[in-house]
Amino acid sequence: MSKITRRNLLGACSGSLLLYVTPTAAWAKAAEAVAVRIWPASAYTRMTLETDAALTYKYFALSDPDRLVVDIQGATLNPVLLTLPQKVLPLDPYIASVRVGQFNPETVRVVFDLKAGVNPQVFTLKPIANFKHRLVVDLYPSAAVALAEEQNDPLMALLQDYNRGQVRSDGTTTAQAQVQTPPVAKPSETALPPQSGKTDTPPKTQQAGKRPPRRQAVVVLDPGHGGEDPGAIGPSGLREKNVVLAVARETKRRLDAMGYKTHMTRNEDVFIPLGVRVAKARSLKADVFVSIHADAFTNPSARGTGVYALSRKGATSAAARFLAQTQNNADSIGGVRLSNDKTVNSTLIDLTQTATINDSLRLGRGVLTQLGKINKLHKGHVDQANFAVLRAPDIPSILVETAFISNPTEEKLLASADFRKKLGNSIATGIKAYLDTAVLARR
Repeated sequence: MSKITRRNLLGACSGSLLLYVTPTAAWAKAAEAVAVRIWPASAYTRMTLETDAALTYKYFALSDPDRLVVDIQGATLNPVLLTLPQKVLPLDPYIASVRVGQFNPETVRVVFDLKAGVNPQVFTLKPIANFKHRLVVDLYPSAAVALAEEQNDPLMALLQDYNRGQVRSDGTTTAQAQVQTPPVAKPSETALPPQSGKTDTPPKTQQAGKRPPRRQAVVVLDPGHGGEDPGAIGPSGLREKNVVLAVARETKRRLDAMGYKTHMTRNEDVFIPLGVRVAKARSLKADVFVSIHADAFTNPSARGTGVYALSRKGATSAAARFLAQTQNNADSIGGVRLSNDKTVNSTLIDLTQTATINDSLRLGRGVLTQLGKINKLHKGHVDQANFAVLRAPDIPSILVETAFISNPTEEKLLASADFRKKLGNSIATGIKAYLDTAVLARR
């Protein structure tokens, strides 16, 4: 590489905004890149560099124009790394282009030309599942909170809090966890069935003995996995993350038509940590939370639809325990920098969650009944295990396994637009049945 080319590629280092250096480490040989991936999304863009050995790095930001420079130490340029510029898509909201070059014999330099100021998060991940060592570069918008408020979606603000270590695995923030009183268990005690898609105007005062003001029920749908985490992969290559996003969209379409206020934890191919999914539902004051997945098992003959609820005392079956362990690995596979495994540990919260789990079981039975009309059920009852994504202490929450994507027959079903539509209709109908019953029980 000529000096002029290298100068253009690397840029001047004046105006540096940020510097982070990983602990130094010796390496026996240069790490070889085996894959590079870029996942653009409105919430944030992620770049992952997968290598056959651990590496160290440093990074800094430059302004005028905005750039992020990442020096990868203990690496050499190879054909895989040279494909990185081609991974940038025109629709990427944060990356305009990427340049890569051999800065010195032991360092590869990657320069991200940015479309706007970003808050970078750079970290490494140890090997897990089918992934080797990974270097992750997450580019969050600098104005995350303002943008979240503009879009009336708390996701970006919650991701920012998560990166600060302020979101716990049960969806509570650090500040909320310090409050001794538990959240109010509210499985739709004030949420009434939609009536012509309208809500009544709340009165200024409420007399004793009167019902709470009428409002729309809020439903949050959670398409599992996403981005770097593909979820289970079927025999023909069908990816769980794509299937469940399609099913969630169908479910939302049906619920919207029923007049409910429906949100999704993600509506694009992006990785969202489990705790942030729960936190988003709590921030939106959800009455119902439904996480949607497509099951997989080591035996391809396993098949059937299933519904699961939380258990804090152990799984109700070996299959449920296996499934929970699989789904709880999502953060490790998708890649998170911080460990947020702490949960609120108080008797009051446990009592609240016990009531919530009972409501979750009722919700699950309603959804399972509807799903049994379109596919064979894996079990005839709602199973339970300690699913991380179902830990909101005050929201009835279930996990729906639509079918076994590892089963060739059911994989074909999941690939069918017609079956996905039926799944969406069944889930929505089951949710409505629960909300109707929950309201009637409290009148």
